[in-house]
Order: sequence, then structure tokens, then C-alpha cells
Amino acid sequence: MDNENLVIFVIVVLCLGAVLIMGKEKVPPRLKRGMALTAVILIALAFIFIIYSLLA
Repeated sequence: MDNENLVIFVIVVLCLGAVLIMGKEKVPPRLKRGMALTAVILIALAFIFIIYSLLA
């Protein structure tokens, strides 16, 4: 796995999580659940990639 792409992905996902946490009051109620679920999936995937790159 290319470590440069992995680092970029992790940084972008963590920034997305931070933006969602800081701006959760401004999101329309019907979009909150979908955006939160997407962020959780992406953050979990980022951590799985980190573990995979450490073990590989």
C-alpha cells in the first residue's frame, strides 16, 4: 500500500470528523444521521488502513 496516499486519506478523514463535530448545529436535521454515519465509516476505515500498514 502506498503510504503517501494513506497519510493524505487519514488527514482528510480526521479533518472531516473535526468539521462535522464543530459544525453539527448548522447541518439540517435530516442530513445529520447520514453525515455522521459516513464520517464514522471513513474514520474506522482510516484506522483499519493504519493498522494494516503497520502490520504489512
